Amino acid sequence: MPRFTYIASDEQHNIVKGKTELPDRSSVINALAKQNLRPISIRVLKDKKTSIDFDHLFEPTKVKQDQLVSFTRQLSAMVGAGVPLLRSLSSLEKHSEDAALKKILGTIVKDVEGGTNLGDAMAKHPITFNDIYVNMVRAGESAGILDDILKRLAAQLEKSTAIRKKIKSAMAYPMVLIFITVAAFFGLMLFVIPQIGKILLDLGGADAKLPGITLFMLGISSLITTYWYIIFPAIGGTIFFITRYIKTKKGRRQFHSLLLKIPGVNTIIKKISIARFARTFSALMGAGVAVLESLDVTSRAVGNVLYEEAIKSAAIEVKNGKSLSSVIENNDLFPPIVSQMLGVGEETGQTDTVLIKVADFYEEEVDLAIQSISSIIEPVMIVVMGGMVGLIAASVMTPIAQLSQNIE
Repeated sequence: MPRFTYIASDEQHNIVKGKTELPDRSSVINALAKQNLRPISIRVLKDKKTSIDFDHLFEPTKVKQDQLVSFTRQLSAMVGAGVPLLRSLSSLEKHSEDAALKKILGTIVKDVEGGTNLGDAMAKHPITFNDIYVNMVRAGESAGILDDILKRLAAQLEKSTAIRKKIKSAMAYPMVLIFITVAAFFGLMLFVIPQIGKILLDLGGADAKLPGITLFMLGISSLITTYWYIIFPAIGGTIFFITRYIKTKKGRRQFHSLLLKIPGVNTIIKKISIARFARTFSALMGAGVAVLESLDVTSRAVGNVLYEEAIKSAAIEVKNGKSLSSVIENNDLFPPIVSQMLGVGEETGQTDTVLIKVADFYEEEVDLAIQSISSIIEPVMIVVMGGMVGLIAASVMTPIAQLSQNIE
């Protein structure tokens, strides 16, 4: 039988902590309710013994987000129509076109047949079903509203996928331009400029006086052609080590701090983080997940370390008896509208509904910000490419014009 640790509050708002051994989370909630305790956080105590699960070690490639959304909607419809859960899962597994999802559903069906809850079975596949998904499914099972929770999940996944696609599509054209610019620069420096320099020296002789811009371009070309075996590995190594450093805890924090200081980019990052916070926290609260647990899961889903730290510190304040709106109000990362709307939600008992409106508002703001910055990036990159081509053309045409005058 699983063991649980819980944090709850009594009628005088005193914090009560404890451990219990009960069949599932709903039993813990019922037991606390009988003691007139309101659950704040409920966690499963894991055994200290660890073992490698070879069945899930070599799963197929990650399930596509579109496939996950489709699966969630179909499961919600089938459960809502009264089809038994095991039969719904078996049917979806049988007709799944995604090989990765098909294999995962096969193992989930076996686990559910063996008596495992759906949320616990999904938790064994964290790459496909993240903490938000698993916690909401668990809450839906406990409250008996799994179909409604799955609808919420599908809507949230669709919103997240839509924002991700918009960001990728907005950045695709500038990234292509950057790649073409860099490739054209090195191509010209390695193959074109050396030949042009040789022609100019042949025409003007060894004592020919070339313009400064031409000497500058020939110098860069000579440096690259002479030391290419050092320059290219150095560039590749720098990119590799920067990428690895960003993946570390310290590097990730510094990178996210830098993003929040870059004009234009910081606005988009803040709005995306707030939209994710509002939608994720709203979904978890609407599913009946405890406040502290919702904040903990939400902090890991925001995508920015500074916001993650802010939400975790807010959870500590909430644990000590403060309201979430009053804590967020004093944090510069959150605009005043978030704390105000959250305060209204706390007063009316409709926090999830209010936060959905906040998420919708900031997602629209993200769309406008992405369109604005992409409209600026494209002409800037075109100007950069044109400037590079113009610089090379000037370095070539200026000495040719001088030589032609000398010949005349």
